[in-house]
Amino acid sequence: MRTWARRLRIKLFTKGVLGENMLYTVIWMGIYLVPLLNSSMMAEESFNINNLIVAWLKITPFFIVFLVHNLFISRLLFKMKYIWYLFAAAFLVSSTFAIVEVYQQYIEGKLFAGIDLHPKYAQIQRASLTDYQWYWNMLLASAMVAANIAIKLFYKSIDDEQKYEIMRRQSLQAEMDYLKYQINPHFFMNTLNNIHALIDIDTESAKDNIIELSKMMRYVLYDSGSRQISLQNELQFVSNYINLMRIRYTKDIDIRFHYPKSGTIQIFIPPLLLIVFVENAFKHGISYNKPSFIHIDIKKEPLNLCCTIRNSRHNDNKQGKGGIGLENVRKRLDLIYGADYSLDIEESNPNEYCVKLLIPCK
Repeated sequence: MRTWARRLRIKLFTKGVLGENMLYTVIWMGIYLVPLLNSSMMAEESFNINNLIVAWLKITPFFIVFLVHNLFISRLLFKMKYIWYLFAAAFLVSSTFAIVEVYQQYIEGKLFAGIDLHPKYAQIQRASLTDYQWYWNMLLASAMVAANIAIKLFYKSIDDEQKYEIMRRQSLQAEMDYLKYQINPHFFMNTLNNIHALIDIDTESAKDNIIELSKMMRYVLYDSGSRQISLQNELQFVSNYINLMRIRYTKDIDIRFHYPKSGTIQIFIPPLLLIVFVENAFKHGISYNKPSFIHIDIKKEPLNLCCTIRNSRHNDNKQGKGGIGLENVRKRLDLIYGADYSLDIEESNPNEYCVKLLIPCK
């Protein structure tokens, strides 16, 4: 409970204009309470409401300087009108305490004549912050103005940082969306080519697979709009894709897909993440006149999801680390996970190409 309250206070006092105004309120409440606490707690026998009024009246010029500077004059500084700001701030401080000096010399004695003041105030006719000469008051007010500017600059830096963070997140999200939807046309082009090849072989099967493709398109158009998707749905999407690809190739090609049969609904990953690697394996790992294989193995580890995709390599179908699909998925992984993922591509074996992806799962 205490930790929650402390975090709430920190958020309130660091949240833009609201936090800045709350800080000023607390400071000035404390300043105006000083005379009251001094009278009632330090010397109860000397407490007198008239003395308190005198003290508050003497604090008020500083509050007026602060209020005018904070609401109006400080804007000149942030509009980069530095000369005008210096002139206005100097005029505000000097004119305010010139009026205070005139008041103390010619008006205050008459104003409080006949009023029961404590001997301390009756003799000095000064109270609280203005126990000093006018030039010391001006110096103190100038320091207060400088503190006001420092606080404003502090909160402005916080506000700028928050705005930058919002813009950065929006930019990252826009870039991730761009990368994701750049993959989709590539995927559908290959899938439609597969169904086109099936039409001449088995029309009824082609119709069934068009229905399956419509389910996949629904997933891409609607479900993939989320930042995270259930691993179970993503695996079903990949499984549908593999079933479509099986129709295009003979049974001599060894296609294996191993994945967890349960416990995947509570695991979430970015949508359309795995399909790029699967599609790449089919694109480069299949030969019509040589033995070929594609082995896809997905395992749930305590803290990570491990995806291993192996496919055969052929001299007439070279596969490198480039390509728009893999390049885009690398960028997408960098944007989402930063340094918390690993993507290893092993191609030292001339007969096998292996991709191993390790991502945190939650």
